[in-house]
Amino acid sequence: MLHRKAHPILLFFLIIALYLSACAQANPTAKPAAGSLILATTTSTQDSGLLDILVPDFESKNGATVKTVAVGSGQAMEMGAQCNADVLLVHSPSAEEDFMEAGSGKDRLLVMHNDFILLGPADDPAGIKGMESAADAMKQIADNQATFITRGDDSGTHKKELALWKSAGVEPTGDWYVESGQGMGATLKIASEKSAYTLSDRATYLANQASLGMDVLVEGDPELLNIYHVITVNPEKCDKVNYDGAMAFADYMVSDETQNLIAEFGKEEYGQSLFFPDAGKDEAEVGNP
Repeated sequence: MLHRKAHPILLFFLIIALYLSACAQANPTAKPAAGSLILATTTSTQDSGLLDILVPDFESKNGATVKTVAVGSGQAMEMGAQCNADVLLVHSPSAEEDFMEAGSGKDRLLVMHNDFILLGPADDPAGIKGMESAADAMKQIADNQATFITRGDDSGTHKKELALWKSAGVEPTGDWYVESGQGMGATLKIASEKSAYTLSDRATYLANQASLGMDVLVEGDPELLNIYHVITVNPEKCDKVNYDGAMAFADYMVSDETQNLIAEFGKEEYGQSLFFPDAGKDEAEVGNP
């Protein structure tokens, strides 16, 4: 039986292919695919459009498929505690600390901040425009029984609102206090339609501003600071969690490249950043934009 010699060019490419395969197997630093993971996050990161930029970028760089569930921070943490999410991106620091102390989270990393703002109709029937204290402004809204739309959904925004009412010494009840039970984007639309007041994160407001009849009336109070962390769900409590994928996402969020994307997001369209990167900082260093 005759054996034909391998064509020199084919032999060359075969050797190269074998060499590259061996190199890949010998490279212990090669990044594994992150797989499929569930991200439970806030409506603000979704409604602002930030995740439309970051999630596809993460997927392409990490061989991942991400299912995003945008709910309030409280619901996102409940998903984590019930082992129904792999990683969280949330903005309710006090509740986050409780989540970590309960052992539901494994890693918690500072990512970014923006701020909350008090919004209302241009004619401002409660007369709060320009007030320095958000709590004082809330008290004035209550005293005037001016319509206020609350999310009422245990979100980070809702928790901040409740903290402001507490600081104001107000227990909000009555026909003037209306619960939307919805995310930030939908709540803004309701408040605009009813010529009402509401509390919003700045990013979601700016992303929806063109369709709203609302003005920023109170801003800049340090109590309105809005801080976001990424949290991995603890695999010791949830044995089916994709911890490697969650950690890949957490590392991605605090990487220099992603922090630069966050810093630039919104500048071209809105003339200002919607979020401010904070990775590597101590939380005490984080200030209002």
